[in-house]
Amino acid sequence: MDRVAIAIVGCGNIAAFYLNTLSRHRILELKGVLDRNTTRSAAYSTYYSVPKYDSLDAMLNDRAVELVINLTNPRSHFAISKACLEAGKHVYSEKPLAMSFPEAAGLVRLAAQKGLTLSSAPSRILAETAQTMWRALKENAIGRVHAVYAEMDGGLIYRSRYKEWINEVGMHWPYKDEFEVGCTIEHAGYPVSWLTAFFGPVETVTAFATTQYPDLKAEVGLEGLPPDLTVACLKFKSGVVARLTSSWIASSDHSMRFFGDTGILSTRDVWEPKSPVYITRDRNIRIGPKTIAVPWRNKYPFALPPRNGYAMSNKLRSPKALVRALRARFLHLRKRVDFCLGPAELATSIRGLRACRLPAEYCLHNTEIVLAIHNSLETQGYHKITTTFDPMDPLPWALPRSAGL
Repeated sequence: MDRVAIAIVGCGNIAAFYLNTLSRHRILELKGVLDRNTTRSAAYSTYYSVPKYDSLDAMLNDRAVELVINLTNPRSHFAISKACLEAGKHVYSEKPLAMSFPEAAGLVRLAAQKGLTLSSAPSRILAETAQTMWRALKENAIGRVHAVYAEMDGGLIYRSRYKEWINEVGMHWPYKDEFEVGCTIEHAGYPVSWLTAFFGPVETVTAFATTQYPDLKAEVGLEGLPPDLTVACLKFKSGVVARLTSSWIASSDHSMRFFGDTGILSTRDVWEPKSPVYITRDRNIRIGPKTIAVPWRNKYPFALPPRNGYAMSNKLRSPKALVRALRARFLHLRKRVDFCLGPAELATSIRGLRACRLPAEYCLHNTEIVLAIHNSLETQGYHKITTTFDPMDPLPWALPRSAGL
């Protein structure tokens, strides 16, 4: 298989998450990294022994580069992605596609006009937990689903030691950018991307937003202060409804529960690619003054990918790499997950092997939903979704067993 030459723009804290998992995907060939802060790009270039570009023009003029991974500040996503598309490069962007819906829609139109592929994070829908839950839903494991409860609570982050968070390259967590972007744009995309893949397009969003820590603006020196707690109800065209909570106030909770006629499908953490999936046959039924309780729970078997799919590499790490991993763990970094699933998926479609499983229309639809929730403080909470996308299927190795695969 011909490899796809890529460039990474944006050498902040998150770039390490991509570069640490890049070697798992042979289809990706890194040509160089770029950051407007040359000190940061030099640090990544040295740490990972990869080339660096001196300017955006130098990267755009490199004809070898086919795909650009945009890891810049969210407010720069639109400008950088637009420049890359105009230069004839395919683009995979960190979330969101843009900070406003008109800009995001403009990028999708531009990519279509240029005959290019545009996609965006999060790509966790391609990992084992999401695919296993998708398979369970396809197998009708809990009957007809009527409602979903999803949580994306990050804990009281303002009282944590966030100024000390640093990755192995030496890049601090961009707390100022994170606070100005807000918990909804940063986190809601994870459950939203799962739900739309499972149940199809959303019809309406009804949301509530509030800011409970207004003093943070002066304490940190923020230009703006978005909601730190949002609650949204999503109504899908398929009839399912979902309640999604995002906050930096409630204790850490990234769970998701699907309530069906014959049970509850659940997982503890949508961020973890191998979070166990359970089916609970909860028969707590109240009959008059008495309650009959006969609950039991089964662990749903993982639909694991083939060895040449998205499986983790078994390559032994050097002593220095092990020390770096331990250092990162003691610095309170989360266990590494495969952030390169999305770029690898896009690269596969670029080579014409199949259509991209994270198409631009799907990413735009998710962006519209997340922005509608984020902006509900100003829009009074109700938004009729204007975008749509074609129905999607699980990966072949996660299809129902009745499919005979």
